[in-house]
Amino acid sequence: MAGETLKKFARGEDGECCINSSMDETAGTVLVMSFVSLVVIISVVASFLFARNCRLLRHGVDNRPPYIKKHVVEKLPSVVYKAPCSSGNNCEEACAICLEDYDNGDMLRLLPCKHEFHVECIDPWLTKWGTFCPVCKLEVLTGE
Repeated sequence: MAGETLKKFARGEDGECCINSSMDETAGTVLVMSFVSLVVIISVVASFLFARNCRLLRHGVDNRPPYIKKHVVEKLPSVVYKAPCSSGNNCEEACAICLEDYDNGDMLRLLPCKHEFHVECIDPWLTKWGTFCPVCKLEVLTGE
C-alpha cells in the first residue's frame, strides 16, 4: 500500500520520490517545546521562591529594613536654622543626606546624637529606610 502511494508520486518508471519533512512543522515544534520548557523552568523557580518566602515568614524572619513610625519621628525636636557665623567665615553646614547647604529659616530635625538634617530629608529616611543616624549610625530610639 505504501509502495503504491510512492509510485503514484514518482516521475515515470525511473523517477525518484523523496520524502522531506516540512521545515515549518519542525520549526514550530522546536518553538513550542522551547516555550513549554521555559514556562516549566520559570514555574519551578517561582515555586521555590514562594516556598522559601513562606518558610521565612513562618519563622519570623523579615527582610524588610527596620523603620520608625511617623508619629515617633515627628516627636523628635526640630529647630529653625540660623547661620552661626557672619559671612566671610567658612562655617557653612550642609545636610548629609541631600548635600545641600542649610539656608536661614530651614527646618532641621535634631537627632539624639546632635546631628541635624533637613526635616524633609531625615523624616523619610527614618520612616522608610533606617532607625539610625546616617552620619554616626547611632540608633535613634535606643541611643546605642
